[in-house]
Amino acid sequence: MGCDEVSATVAAREDLLLLDTHVLIWLMLGDSRLGPRAKAEIARVGGAGDLLVSAITPWEIGVLVSKKRVDLHRDTLVWIREALAMPGISLVPLDPEIAVASTRLPFEMHPDPADRILVATARQTRATLVSADHTLLGIAKKSCFRAMDAAK
Repeated sequence: MGCDEVSATVAAREDLLLLDTHVLIWLMLGDSRLGPRAKAEIARVGGAGDLLVSAITPWEIGVLVSKKRVDLHRDTLVWIREALAMPGISLVPLDPEIAVASTRLPFEMHPDPADRILVATARQTRATLVSADHTLLGIAKKSCFRAMDAAK
C-alpha cells in the first residue's frame, strides 16, 4: 500500500489529531511535558470534537500501570473511561483495515505492535499523530503520515 492508497474513503483532515498514549496521559494528568503549542492545538481541535484515541491506547495504559511505570491515582479502568468520556475525544476501533495495515506499512519501522497500530490508525484516519516519541516523529518526517511534537 503506497501513501496515496491510504483509506480513500476518509478525507484528509488537517484538524484531526490522534493522541499517542503518553500524550493522553499527560493531558489528563496536567503534565508539564505537554508543550504549549501541542496543548493549544489539542484544546482547539478538541473543541470541534476531533481528538482521536487509538483502541490500543487503553491496553498500553493498562500495561504501563501494571509495570508501575505510570500512577493514575485511581483504578485504571475508571481512569480510562473518564479520559474517553472527555468532550472532543473519540475512540478509534481496531478494525481489520487498521490491524492489517499495521503489518503492511510502506516504510521501514520498528516491530513494536502498539506503535505500528498507532501509525496505521493515523494513516487510515488521515489524522496528525501527536507524540513526543522521537522515533515516531523521525519516521513521520520521511514517511506517509503527519505528526506533531507533543513536547513543543
